[in-house]
Amino acid sequence: MRYVLEALLIGGVAAGGWMLATPSAAPLAAAAVEAPAREFGFCHSGGGTDCVVDGDTFWMDGEKIRVADIDAPETHPSRCPEEARLGNAATRRLQALLNAGPVTLVTPERATDRYGRALRIVTRGGDSLGEQLVREGLARRWTGRREPWCAAA
Repeated sequence: MRYVLEALLIGGVAAGGWMLATPSAAPLAAAAVEAPAREFGFCHSGGGTDCVVDGDTFWMDGEKIRVADIDAPETHPSRCPEEARLGNAATRRLQALLNAGPVTLVTPERATDRYGRALRIVTRGGDSLGEQLVREGLARRWTGRREPWCAAA
């Protein structure tokens, strides 16, 4: 069995199939897409093809993208005035971050959410824009379930 595996590995490399020798390199290379700089508007005010829906969702090149590693406050509808304030601030900040230059879109293990949105980790220079929103208090790390932004009554 050992010789069969070695033969397959050597044969794959010799045939130009370097991915057989480094299986983890293929998914990473295929999963990251460089997106050139562009101008993002706000979707609810006629933002065009490239626009920001809210603090964790935007449209780019006709694809609706959900920032995979965060959860931002809701804006339509928000559940309380504080969520509305934070949600609007997160939306404006995501727009500013996206407008600051090119980004890289990295597809995580799960490529779409239950609403059909493309899940992507959005980075610039290796830094997650989602993590930046978390550090600024405008989003939370996504834990697999939504947490309330409004204080209990």
